[in-house]
Amino acid sequence: MAQTTVISVFKYEGLPSKWRAFVRMGFPPLRGKTIPGLLFWRPMGSGAGNGFSIKPDFSVYALVTVFENETYAHNFIQGDLIGEYLMNASRYSHVFMYNAQVHGVWNGQTPFVPEVPLNKKKPLCVITRATIKPVLVHSFWKNVPSVSKSMENFDGLVFSKGIGEWPLFMQATFSVWESMEHMMNYAYRNKKHAQMIKKTKETGWYREELFARFHPFDQFGDYIPSFL
Repeated sequence: MAQTTVISVFKYEGLPSKWRAFVRMGFPPLRGKTIPGLLFWRPMGSGAGNGFSIKPDFSVYALVTVFENETYAHNFIQGDLIGEYLMNASRYSHVFMYNAQVHGVWNGQTPFVPEVPLNKKKPLCVITRATIKPVLVHSFWKNVPSVSKSMENFDGLVFSKGIGEWPLFMQATFSVWESMEHMMNYAYRNKKHAQMIKKTKETGWYREELFARFHPFDQFGDYIPSFL
């Protein structure tokens, strides 16, 4: 059975629920626990709007988990620890995925193992993650708003959200596309995004970066629109 990555996204309403979620971000219930089959995990907050913003969104949080196989992943999602995240959530989604391609590292680690070939016609999920060099933070965020706006209502985009482990410096994105072709059109034919790629190479904003593509195979919840 193949390594399985799950991204879970939770939406909270009301100050008490948002506060519990914020505290949970700093003190995740997974910490110190032995969880069968779990290889890697990261709790994350999110940014306002579609997430590509220095302004935080205290109503949405994410959890990335990687398991040895699908059985371990399903057992975890149905267990008590995820129940703590769901207890006060107004909406949620879990997306189960097999990695198809990965480049780079995450805090020096390589958490994703390619398990399936890329298929241009199948739905595609993308996780990007980068650690921004402190001296270049201002330059990076000055360029983000125009790129973020260019993503809105782009053809083939199902969902996108900027997430991160640490405000300003450790940023990630999760996006869902109808197909790889749609994602590639955005990445290289969208003028704003193409300019961002060029500036990234020229300025060296990142201390480290990771780009991973996945083919999803299962989906639960209603926060992320249905696409399977």
